[in-house]
Amino acid sequence: MKEILSFKLLQDELKTKENIWLLLYKKGSEQSDCAFSNYEKINSSSGNKVLYFTDVNKVRDIHTEYGITSAPSLLHFQKTELKNIVRGCHTVEQFNAIFEKSIVEVAGKDKQKPRKSVTVYTTPTCSWCTVVKRHLQENGIQYREVNVATDQKAAEAMVKKSGQQGVPQTEINGQIVVGFDKTRINSLLGIN
Repeated sequence: MKEILSFKLLQDELKTKENIWLLLYKKGSEQSDCAFSNYEKINSSSGNKVLYFTDVNKVRDIHTEYGITSAPSLLHFQKTELKNIVRGCHTVEQFNAIFEKSIVEVAGKDKQKPRKSVTVYTTPTCSWCTVVKRHLQENGIQYREVNVATDQKAAEAMVKKSGQQGVPQTEINGQIVVGFDKTRINSLLGIN
């Protein structure tokens, strides 16, 4: 596990490695310290995974380059391209599931079904939002998170699409699921 101290250093690493995981965390934050502790435990059994970390208290250019507004966030890069962002604290098992799913996706890319477009509309204080995101992460579903508490235009667009103001709302290929309707989410995503 290696600490990255600037965006330039990250770019240099991306040029030499094909598959990189970078944990952006904020030391001293309960969620971030939880994520870092579990991420650190993975390091000992990481195999061929290239694991990096950055404390956003010390390094202020990486998260701004990628539009990351919350820590902890785990960034996955393949051949210099940002492929996925996974937010929040995860257990060692959940981190491993995230890593394993990415390996399957890379190895079986030609056989894969077309990737679904998934957006989760959230607020920071919403516990069901965390449940939806964790469910997607555990099933290796890539998604984009939109915090409607800080993005008024996104909040208005969400209400226009669904007619609802509550969160979480999950948009899957244009279809809206309000709340955590696991059966419907699984059906739309093809999760068995």
